[in-house]
Amino acid sequence: MKKVLTFIMAGGKGERLSPLTKDRAKPAVPFGGVFRIIDFTLSNCINSGLRKVHVLTQYKSYSLTRHISRGWNVLNSELGEYIDAIPAQQRVDEHWYQGTADSIYQNIYAIEDENPDDVLVLAGDHVYKMDYRNMVDFHRQKDADLTVAVVEIPKEEASEFGVCEVDDNCRVKNIIEKPKTEKELTTDADNVFASMGIYIFKREVLQEVLLKNVQNKDSSHDFAKNIIPMMLKKYKVVIYNFKDEKTGKPMYWRDVGSLDAYYEANMELVDVVPPFNLYDKNWPFRTYQEQFGPTKTVFAGGRQDNRIGMVLDSLVSHGCIISGGKVERSILSPNVRINSFSEVTESVIMEGVDIGRYAKIRRTIIDKYVKVPANMEIGFNPEEDRKRFKVTESGIVVIPKNMVIK
Repeated sequence: MKKVLTFIMAGGKGERLSPLTKDRAKPAVPFGGVFRIIDFTLSNCINSGLRKVHVLTQYKSYSLTRHISRGWNVLNSELGEYIDAIPAQQRVDEHWYQGTADSIYQNIYAIEDENPDDVLVLAGDHVYKMDYRNMVDFHRQKDADLTVAVVEIPKEEASEFGVCEVDDNCRVKNIIEKPKTEKELTTDADNVFASMGIYIFKREVLQEVLLKNVQNKDSSHDFAKNIIPMMLKKYKVVIYNFKDEKTGKPMYWRDVGSLDAYYEANMELVDVVPPFNLYDKNWPFRTYQEQFGPTKTVFAGGRQDNRIGMVLDSLVSHGCIISGGKVERSILSPNVRINSFSEVTESVIMEGVDIGRYAKIRRTIIDKYVKVPANMEIGFNPEEDRKRFKVTESGIVVIPKNMVIK
């Protein structure tokens, strides 16, 4: 893995996650209580033995850059190891990053400096556990110019992803970006191969195709839309099927690019047996964590006021105080306070939120530092909720960071 250079795409606007991306890039959005979304990709890199990692940032990058500098300063620069955040800097011309391929092209000097055998390109906004060494080995065994990681999904979900159509030797015949109808797909199978936004290029091939692409004025400079279709005739492009070798089933991978997908992925974590294991000591997920005291529950109930601090089927981070309220099937980030007689159900509560007495919260995402007034009910009356907050198609209420609720 010493001859692999890694780039993580972390510059997207994340418009479908608004208002959670109002003040931060999508990879910096909190997830699972104590993590940021990008922590999963970075942890995969560290656990896979990758030690040369560039994180390419652009939009609203302050929170993300600060998180990386605080929590990911874990490698030894004297040994040539690094995790660097590289902002868009108009190094090549007067434009900011025009697409995923352009972001690599504008940092082609970093490839020239390292002169790796292969370049691994990752997305910084997905939740999954993957040993990239297996994919690198596959890529080299196939002697591929480009290897695209894919996961099998039901055909009816294909419109949300780039779909790879392949032959019997795993070679890509066609790639269709977010097909609008099933008629665009040539396969009759029930499942299709969705691109995970993970690519391994031979270094010299990547440099060659990037230089070709930049000369095309009509290109949107995107890997899926432009680079891969351009490569199919001349280069060897194969897929790496991300599946469990024992069962043959797709491995866990979630694109949390929409509010509903983000909410569902969080809620999966509170299942009795969650599909995604945060507690695997052989594959730890790391992050930056501020210093808070232990979680505390207050009041065990009594005849006088019947208060009880209770937590059921939930993830509760450090620094939280459940003071006479009830939390069920929810995720609490650090330093959250749940006050007496309040109820929080099936919700994602981020750092520093204060839930007032007798408040009832259901199927709601509350971003940082919001104070919910006493007696308020959220998530029970969609019409009233829409007057004050954003409500998703599936009925999830989303309250932005620092919002003052009256």
